[in-house]
Amino acid sequence: MRKLSIYLITLAAVLMMGCKQNESKYIIGVSQCSEDIWRDWQNAEMRMEANFHEGVELRFTAAHDDSELQSKQIDSLVASGISLLIVAPNQLSSVSPAIDRAYDKGIPVIVFERKTDSRKYTAFVSADNYEMGHLMGEYVATQLGGKGNVLEVKGLKGSSPAEERYNGFHVALAAYPDIKVVTEIQGDWTEPTAYEAVKNWKGDMNSIDLVFGHNDRSALGARKAFEERGAKLPKFCGIDALPGPNGGIQQVRDSLLDASYIYPTRGDQLLQLAIDILDGKQYPKETMLTSALVTRDNATVLLLESDEVVRQAHNLNKLQTKAVGYLEQLATQRIISLLAIILIAFLVLTLVLFVLFYRSKVNAQRERVVNNLWNMNVPEEAINDDSENAEQPSGLPIDTSKSDEVESAEKDEVAKEPIFIIRFKDVVEARLSDSDLTVDGLAAAMNLSRVQLYRKVKAISGVSPVELLRTARLNRGYQLLIKGDKTISEVAYEVGFTAPSYFTKCFKDEFGISPSDLG
Repeated sequence: MRKLSIYLITLAAVLMMGCKQNESKYIIGVSQCSEDIWRDWQNAEMRMEANFHEGVELRFTAAHDDSELQSKQIDSLVASGISLLIVAPNQLSSVSPAIDRAYDKGIPVIVFERKTDSRKYTAFVSADNYEMGHLMGEYVATQLGGKGNVLEVKGLKGSSPAEERYNGFHVALAAYPDIKVVTEIQGDWTEPTAYEAVKNWKGDMNSIDLVFGHNDRSALGARKAFEERGAKLPKFCGIDALPGPNGGIQQVRDSLLDASYIYPTRGDQLLQLAIDILDGKQYPKETMLTSALVTRDNATVLLLESDEVVRQAHNLNKLQTKAVGYLEQLATQRIISLLAIILIAFLVLTLVLFVLFYRSKVNAQRERVVNNLWNMNVPEEAINDDSENAEQPSGLPIDTSKSDEVESAEKDEVAKEPIFIIRFKDVVEARLSDSDLTVDGLAAAMNLSRVQLYRKVKAISGVSPVELLRTARLNRGYQLLIKGDKTISEVAYEVGFTAPSYFTKCFKDEFGISPSDLG
């Protein structure tokens, strides 16, 4: 049983190793401050990039613009055992303590898109929001000819992109005193919020020449409010310019927006940076992503390019889905194969142990038989008593019609077992070298019938006369070989075997070793 336990433990270790091959090398937590089309696109890019790196697991959370919720999500990601944290903070200060806690526990932190008021981060990735705001201000000034009224829909209060876009936009317009920002409406990056805020504005919509939304959704929400109130439609500008259907580039092409500024998602670059950090490679502390202005002049070309990118991404995603399916099937088959191997090995091992147990039991029985028959000390009085009650030779078959008498006679014989053992031993040892000795010959020498001899020997020893005779010969052979003064062939013939090869085979079966091993 000890060998069985060791073997099963070994197999279990193999199975665990097989399972570990499917375990993640890196677990990367991604904490998004909200859930929208821009972040959906970025998450998809990260998932796609992860397919090119073995053993990378991504865990996503979205806080829906709730700083308290995002802090709890970050703590939960850290507690789950992530290797690295990628986070877009909802606001500058509110989420910083949670990010600091992760950093202080030795977890690398990549802050992207939005800043915190803490320096506890490993790397920062973003586009230049100030520059975007400034360039959009220059574009607005050009479109208005240096004169006009602007309505501004700001992003989430307290978020770094909103503050930086606001600052850049106003610094640019400062050079154009005839352009006035009539009102600043507070939004939260979502279209419904912008729509409600602009709809409820009490000012004169017809006086507005241009609406600048801090993102495309804010600008579209404002447009919807203008349309609903039946006001003259001004120009509408935003920031994001996402590719794909209903993205900012298409909205510019379809004249829903007059301009937008590409705010790159670059989820692939973000994940590659994370892998480089975890692999111990060199990496930049801060990465500023490049962007570009989208107008009706270049929207069609950019949309064609983005559509091709989307199409290729879709094809890659299909391939990924198929690959994942194949890998899952392979993993299932591997587990089934390992379980089958364990089962087969268990059955084989059980069979081997059973055979070994049976052989040991048989050998022990044979040893007991030999010891009983060849080493038993028979009391002298038993021998003397037998001299007066010795069996008379019969040599005749038993009359089966007299079963009661036979049974009575056999009981008498059992009572004389010590005498029988002595007589049987003497007969066997006297003719041990006789290869022609048979059971009939032994029975005749014992003045018994073949059936009587078989029954008595079986009753006393548990084996047949043939088996007992072979055991006696092999034991004598063992003794002779130990002395070392005779060859294996000589010993084989001396103990009644006609062929040394057969003697060798029987010897191995009996003792588990070859006769030559005793030399």
